Parts: sequence; structure tokens; C-alpha cells
Amino acid sequence: MPRTKSDPPLLDAMHAEFLGGPVAINVASRDEARVPSIARAYGCRVAADRREVVVFLSRRRSTALLRDLAAGAPVAVVFSRPKTHETIQLKGARVRIRPLAAGDRARMLACGAAFATEIIALGYTESFSRALMAPAGDDAMAIAFTPDAVFEQTPGPKAGQRLEPGP
Repeated sequence: MPRTKSDPPLLDAMHAEFLGGPVAINVASRDEARVPSIARAYGCRVAADRREVVVFLSRRRSTALLRDLAAGAPVAVVFSRPKTHETIQLKGARVRIRPLAAGDRARMLACGAAFATEIIALGYTESFSRALMAPAGDDAMAIAFTPDAVFEQTPGPKAGQRLEPGP
């Protein structure tokens, strides 16, 4: 059943904060033949009311994914913290593709720096870590969506469990 504006947001405050990092963010969809498309995102913004999630992509590195999303395919986004493997998956029926908003480039840089710092502490080289999270530059853009479902995906006994709306 589709969610309405009177329904509580699916993300609670703790999960909304988690999405801001330091996390690896992967975005996936599929084409009409159900062939998957995937791309790395370079940061995230969650609306103050926790109803909309925006992730930042490189247009050049996300061609197939953006094609599938523009055609109306659903989206799945996974946020995973390297240090703990804590992972959350969000699913949405449709996305809105848009240019970066004011402040998004700075947020993207901050998210990338936080992720790089986290994996450097885990033993990855600084050059690898910074290159992995190099911002998308002038080809950066955003996809926005309203989560229809949130899942616990941290490895362990609760992996795959649907998370219900919280306070």
C-alpha cells in the first residue's frame, strides 16, 4: 500500500543520522529486462522531516543506472559503515533526478572525507581512499526519493528484517 503524507517517516532520527556517514553508498536499479545497474554514490542528504533522501552521483560513472531510473525503474540504496559493517537498505518506487542544490557540493565533499578517514584508519592507503571518494566534479548530480521500505542489512541474525517507522 502506498505511503501517504500522514504516515510517519520510515527513517527514525538515528537512522537518518547514520545515512550521513561515514558510509559507503551504493545505488542500484534495473532495466526492463531486469538487468541490474549499480553506481557508487558520493554522499547523502536527508530532509529535515526524514521523508526524502537525496544521494549524489557522478553522471559519467552512473550512465546505465540513470537511464534505468529515468525510465521509471525502482531504486535500492545501501549504506554500509566499513568499521562496523552496520548496513541499512532503502527502497523507493521512483526517483527524481535533479541538479545539486545549494550546499550539496560541500556535503558531498564532507561525506567523502569522512568515509576516506574511516577506511584509512582500517589500513587502506590515503591515496586509494581519497581517489575512491573523489567527488564527481562538475558532472555531479542528485537523485531524490521517498523511501517505501527500510531494511536492516548488517550481517547477522537480523539481516533482511524490515525496519518499521520510529519516533
